[in-house]
Amino acid sequence: MLLLAEGHTWDDICDRLPCSRGFIDSWSKRFAAERVAGLYSRHRGQNATVLTPRLEARILEWTLKRKPADGSTQWSTRKLGAAMGVSHMMVSRVWTKHALKPHRVDGYLASNDPEFEAKAADVIGLYLNPPAHAAVFCVDEKTAIQALDRKDPVLPLSPGRAERHGFEYYRHGTLSLYAAFNTKTGEVLGKTADRHTSAEFVAFLTDIIVNQPRGKEIHVIADNLSAHKTKRVDAFLAEHHNVHLHFTPTYSSWLNQVELWFAKIERDVISRGVFTSVPDLKRKLMRYIRHYNKAPKIVKWKYFDPSRRISSESVVTVH
Repeated sequence: MLLLAEGHTWDDICDRLPCSRGFIDSWSKRFAAERVAGLYSRHRGQNATVLTPRLEARILEWTLKRKPADGSTQWSTRKLGAAMGVSHMMVSRVWTKHALKPHRVDGYLASNDPEFEAKAADVIGLYLNPPAHAAVFCVDEKTAIQALDRKDPVLPLSPGRAERHGFEYYRHGTLSLYAAFNTKTGEVLGKTADRHTSAEFVAFLTDIIVNQPRGKEIHVIADNLSAHKTKRVDAFLAEHHNVHLHFTPTYSSWLNQVELWFAKIERDVISRGVFTSVPDLKRKLMRYIRHYNKAPKIVKWKYFDPSRRISSESVVTVH
C-alpha cells in the first residue's frame, strides 16, 4: 500500500516484492473498502496436522470429560474430529495409544454383603486348601432352559458363509438343570427337573451323597437363592451331619466355579441347539455331561493383583 501511495506501478511492485498482481489486487481492494482495518489477516488457519502433546491432552480431555452436542452417549472418531477440527485418524491414534474404546461398555455388579470378605475367604479356602478326605462341590441350577425348535431348517456352514438359523422358532417348554461340579476332579453330576424348588434342591443333595462313599465329608458351595435356605434344607442338614453348606456372598456368582461350567454348556449345547421337545432337550444335556465326564477339567485360580488378594488366611474359618 505504501508503494502504491508513492506512485509505483503493479509491475514495479511485483519486481521489488515477492508477490503477484492478484495479491496486490486483493489487498488494494480491501484497503480501499475498509482502510487500515482491511489490512488485518482474515485467514482462519487450517486443521492441525501435527499431534503435539498439548493437542493430545485436549483430545483426551474431550474424550473423557465431554459428551457430543447432539446428545449421543459416546464419541466416535469422526464426531470428535469434527468437533475439535482435527483428523479423525489423529483421534484414532490417540485412542489406540491410551487404550480408549468409547464404543464399548462393560457391566459390573458390586456385592453389598457386609460379610463379603469372610464368606469369600471361606469359599476360596475350600478351593485352595480343601479339608483332607473331603469332597467339595460347587452346586447351582440353570433355570428356565428353553426347548427351542427352529421353524425353518438350519443352513449348514460352508466356505465363506456362517451357519444360518431361521428367525422364527417353536417353544416346546422349559426345564431346569442342576449341576454339582467336583472341584478336585472337575467331574459334573447333573440332573434335570421341571421346577427349581427347595424339594428339588434337597433331592439333588441326596443324589450327591449317594454318589460318594458312605459317611464322607461333603462341602457344598451354593448361592443365596431362597430355595437353598428353607426349613426343608435345614432339616436335611440336621439329618446328614457330614454335609456342610457354604454360601457365596450376595451378588458374587463369580466365586462359584460351577458358573464357569454353565457358561461352557450354554456355549456348546444350548445357545445354538435345536430341540424338538423337552425330553429331547433333557437327553442332549445329559449326553453332553456324560461325554464331558470322560475328560473333565478342573478350574485353576489365579490372582492378577496380589496386593488386593483374598485368601483362606484373610479370615479364620472352621470347616
